[in-house]
Amino acid sequence: MSERRDHVVIIPVKSPGTAKSRLTAVSREQRARLAAAFATDVVDAALRTPGVVAVWVVSDDDGFAHLLAFRGARVCADPGMGLNAALRAGAAAARAVHPAARPVALFADLPCLTSDDLAAALAELVDGIAAFVADADGSGSSLYSAEYDDFDPCFGVDSAAAHRAAGAVPLQGTLATLRRDVDDLAGLADAMTLGVGPATSAVVA
Repeated sequence: MSERRDHVVIIPVKSPGTAKSRLTAVSREQRARLAAAFATDVVDAALRTPGVVAVWVVSDDDGFAHLLAFRGARVCADPGMGLNAALRAGAAAARAVHPAARPVALFADLPCLTSDDLAAALAELVDGIAAFVADADGSGSSLYSAEYDDFDPCFGVDSAAAHRAAGAVPLQGTLATLRRDVDDLAGLADAMTLGVGPATSAVVA
């Protein structure tokens, strides 16, 4: 187990103005506010998690990335070659600063994420073995981790199956707040039931 390992969390963050396009029942302005709030709550939860020595945000939005940096995140520029390439760029940047840590890719649309659930997932990791957390519907993934040399995320359509096919093992903990990603209003309602972070609460109030 890797509970005594240091971890670096890498979070890809789209510009809030273009994120969460499937939340079609709300205005574009409200979608942007929600996306910014989700990312803020995820960054804050990761920063509070024991064993996390740094949180890296990979983004093409310099202004929003600067706001997250003010909260304590480090920033890596998105190379503009897709989600998985962005995560690999973040891992490379993190490795230069924390070469002995283990990188953990984490999505920014988990507004109910708690540091307890993230810590439980990190404690379940096994050194040298890639792992992922399936999302609430079981087809996607909300977290992926592997040693730097093996870090090769497979996010996209049916990413849970893709990660499994690539040799990553699914983490088995309940991890309810880590699995509850938000792509639509039903997901947001579920997240609200679990309890969202303060930034999201302020937007939906």
